[in-house]
Amino acid sequence: MSLDPPVGPYDHVLGPPEAELTLVEYGDFECPYCRDAAPVLEQVRVRFGDRLQFVFRHFPLHEVHPHAIAAALAAEMAGFEGRFWEMHETLFAPGPPRLRQDDLREHAVAAGVRPDRVVWPATQLAEDRVEAGFNAAVRSGVRGTPTLFVNGERYRGQVGVAELSAALDPALTS
Repeated sequence: MSLDPPVGPYDHVLGPPEAELTLVEYGDFECPYCRDAAPVLEQVRVRFGDRLQFVFRHFPLHEVHPHAIAAALAAEMAGFEGRFWEMHETLFAPGPPRLRQDDLREHAVAAGVRPDRVVWPATQLAEDRVEAGFNAAVRSGVRGTPTLFVNGERYRGQVGVAELSAALDPALTS
């Protein structure tokens, strides 16, 4: 499966737009596997530096993660204030997920965002963005999290620094 839609101006991106490599994560802030993958993805991002564009898209698995949508909305609201990545980092902080409304307010403070901006009813503004990310995930064949795309193509390997690095740049393994 290929990434649909391709990375665009609506995405949350770390790295330069002209980067030669792209890594897209469809993730869920309540997913334990996404939490495990977060430090690995950060190591890969640091390893490749400006050669890599890292993108996070929401795929909240609300049927099994009751706080996933609220966390995604909180991250989007932080994004409206230019603090998406700070919120992303605090939501994926080590330890068990803390994603109830009071927890989201605390995460907002840690990310430098006003706490009232990341909980309902303020989050109604972000619902379309989260829904669009979810729908894009379905079109791209995403069924679980984390699901990764390397340079627009579905990655099915292990989520490890060496494995992802090799998938991003096969020259590293030769």
